[in-house]
Order: sequence, then structure tokens, then C-alpha cells
Amino acid sequence: MFDLLLEFTAKDGSTVKLRPVKEEDAEDIVKAVESIIAAGEFIQKEAPRSVEEEKTFIREMQQKGNMYLGAEWNGRVVGIARVIKGELQMKKHTGIFRTWLAREAQGLGIGKKIMDYTDMWCEQHIRKLSLTVFSSNEVAYQLYKKYGFHEEGNQKEQAFINGEYVDELWMAKFYKK
Repeated sequence: MFDLLLEFTAKDGSTVKLRPVKEEDAEDIVKAVESIIAAGEFIQKEAPRSVEEEKTFIREMQQKGNMYLGAEWNGRVVGIARVIKGELQMKKHTGIFRTWLAREAQGLGIGKKIMDYTDMWCEQHIRKLSLTVFSSNEVAYQLYKKYGFHEEGNQKEQAFINGEYVDELWMAKFYKK
């Protein structure tokens, strides 16, 4: 199991902890997801899980050896990152990456530290990490490129966001494992 705790000082001087998610974090996660869904831009969800559903999801992620990271800031989880490993034997070397960060915690350097943590985890557990990002999310796209992801595909007009059709870009990064 990968139980790394990464604690750092954010750009505003506050302390942030990156650590594996626990069942007790479910309520914070659900509330943060609600706020991101309300913003209506970059999360691929229309409704959050219930607290009980989130607890079940956390347990399943742990049982399957996946990465489920929480970003704790000001005493609550305000962001997550997860890597879901391929379940088929032929795909166990791969993972799908998803992450989000509540708006109030953006711009503090947390996203970069989440990427550092994810890289450390992937170096030990998988060979290839894939993700998707909307073409309208330039900040995330540039962050992923900075961390070594490259485009593998483009699904034209895959989403309708803020009155516009946007592409969904497939990106990937390889590790030595």
C-alpha cells in the first residue's frame, strides 16, 4: 500500500496535506463535488454520490489497490486525485487519472503537488497513465503537458459547456515500470 503523506505550504502560507482518502472524508468530498458541479464547467458528473455511496467507493478503491488522494486544506478535503488501474489482466499496467480541486483552493500550487504525488505513485504501480481534459480547460491542459503528458486523441465537440461545443482531449504519460 502507498500511504505517503505529503505536507507543504501553499502560496497563501497555509498548510496543505496530500494523503490517501479515508471514509471520514466522504462528506467533505460530496460537498466539494456539489460546488464544482454547480460551477458547471470541468467535472464530468451531473450529481454527487451520497455520503454512503462515497464511503463505499473509497473502500472499493482501497480494496483494488487504486490511488485515491485527498487534498486537505483548512481542515477539510477540497480536492482529490485518483488513479483507477486497469481491471483486465491485459490492462493492469494502465491507469485512468481523474482529479478536481474546489475553486476556493485553486491557484495555491495544490494542483502541481497533486501531480507530483501522482507521479510518485505511478512510478511504483503502473506503466501508462491516461486522462481526458476539455479543450476549454487551458490551465489543466498546460499543467498536464508540463508534467509530460502528450495528446493521443481528440474527440471533436464531445461536450457542451457554457453554450459551446468543446473537444475532449485524450492524453497519456508513460512510466518506466
